[in-house]
Amino acid sequence: MPISQEFKGKNVEKAIEAASEALEIAPEKIKYEVVTYGSSGIFGLVGVKKAVIKVLLEIEKTVKPKTESKINNFNDISIDEDIPIKEEKDEDKENIDQEDDILDFGKQALEEIVHEISENATVSVRKIKERVYFSINGGDSGVLIGKRGQTLEAIQYIIEKIINKKTNKRVRIMVDVEGYLEKRKTNLKKLATRMAEKAKKIKKPVTIGQMNAHERRIVHIHLKDERGIRTQSIGEGYYRKLMIFPKKHGSSKARNSNTKI
Repeated sequence: MPISQEFKGKNVEKAIEAASEALEIAPEKIKYEVVTYGSSGIFGLVGVKKAVIKVLLEIEKTVKPKTESKINNFNDISIDEDIPIKEEKDEDKENIDQEDDILDFGKQALEEIVHEISENATVSVRKIKERVYFSINGGDSGVLIGKRGQTLEAIQYIIEKIINKKTNKRVRIMVDVEGYLEKRKTNLKKLATRMAEKAKKIKKPVTIGQMNAHERRIVHIHLKDERGIRTQSIGEGYYRKLMIFPKKHGSSKARNSNTKI
């Protein structure tokens, strides 16, 4: 009667080594099925998943004369136990809560990510009020920013996850490349003003292309006191469009009552 047992590892080869050590069977003699090949995640920092194999063991063919003790040891192993790899328990994780430690840890993690994307880029960090600001200078800024800032946004998301995984309190993060965010904010305000004037002139709704929540908020706030128009985000998902509607004359509603981010 076959017995099955699952083993984990950084990859399939490591999972086989784990099974070999636990069962005292040569790796080449192990019969197994791959449950999952695992994933190295993003730069090996976020989304890492271990490979899992299911070992099939025929007692009559694989157990040596001292089989009774081997079988007992095998049955004593829990299904999800990974003997050669030490799992990190929540209570064993080293949290960082000192401000200087958070800044240093975040800077080091961001440098590792940036250097995977572009050479000759430097990272600086400072804290303003309750937010930690990282500035990236040098290197290939166009690649680091990406189309419509999507690469930069992904970098910020990753570094925020890494830092907050190591802290007991929520840390707000902002990552910028060569002052891109302030330039983008200025350009969005100019675009919003032009589109608002257009909506009032043609007396029809106008649309600003897909933007993330932060960019939409910039436009909503910039136009919230603009007379004769209202703004509203439309669509589904993270990137949504923003529409500017001309108001009908004589409307008694508050100018920003229909603003939806």
